[in-house]
Amino acid sequence: MKKIFDEVSYSCSKKVTKTYSTSFSLATRLLSENIRRDIYNIYGFVRFADEIVDSFHDYDKKELFQDFSLDLDKALKNKIHLNPILNSFQHTFHKYDIDISLVDAFMKSMKMDLSKKKYSTVKEFKEYIYGSADVVGLMCLKVFVQGNKKLYLSLKENAMSLGSAFQKVNFLRDLKADKEDLNRSYFPNTSFKNLDEKDKGFIISDIENDFSKGLEGIKNLPIEAKFGVFMAYRYYNQLLKKLKKTPATEIINRRIRVPNLKKLELLTRSYVKYQLNLL
Repeated sequence: MKKIFDEVSYSCSKKVTKTYSTSFSLATRLLSENIRRDIYNIYGFVRFADEIVDSFHDYDKKELFQDFSLDLDKALKNKIHLNPILNSFQHTFHKYDIDISLVDAFMKSMKMDLSKKKYSTVKEFKEYIYGSADVVGLMCLKVFVQGNKKLYLSLKENAMSLGSAFQKVNFLRDLKADKEDLNRSYFPNTSFKNLDEKDKGFIISDIENDFSKGLEGIKNLPIEAKFGVFMAYRYYNQLLKKLKKTPATEIINRRIRVPNLKKLELLTRSYVKYQLNLL
């Protein structure tokens, strides 16, 4: 029965989320049960595409990515695929009528990572951020509003800003690994080897502006999504605060983390703020 296969597919996407990202998994568990599964499905899809371009160094990444792209097209067209991650994603894609342009933009940015090593202009950087992060935020927003097109349009810019903020925090945190392991440099007009406090301050200010816009959107999310997204915001904002306090010379030499005990503290405080309507 296809129902059994679908259940297996959903459980695979959930397993991918829990295995690859404890922070995102925690935030997803705080969403209402009726939308949680679909967020797992979206994460599983974007995680697998990202893994191809970032991790499989001993294999032909271009061939793997091409195969994944073809399988994605088949999954969306046929509404089934034997790849359980793509099978679960196609379900969410059709259930919420996700715009194919969002999927295409995401895949375009992932494909850029196969060959492009440096983003020299602001235009290039913004294009990459839109495809790699903003559209993922918009896919999730489709799930959060559950078909309310008016609400989707009113929160669209906020969701994009939040997605941008998350991605830029990741870039700043992973500066060392991106350069040394992947030979990539995302921030334009910024030298990895000579990152100084001025450049770091400019990057952080830009992220803080994105977070400010994102938080305004969180306040207007449906109740089913608000606390989970707020928790993700709190985690990444805490990571940004830690990066802000860390000297630039340290950021380029080690990966900054938020300890698990701090994450638990954030969860507790976030819940109190949520319950008291203090977002």
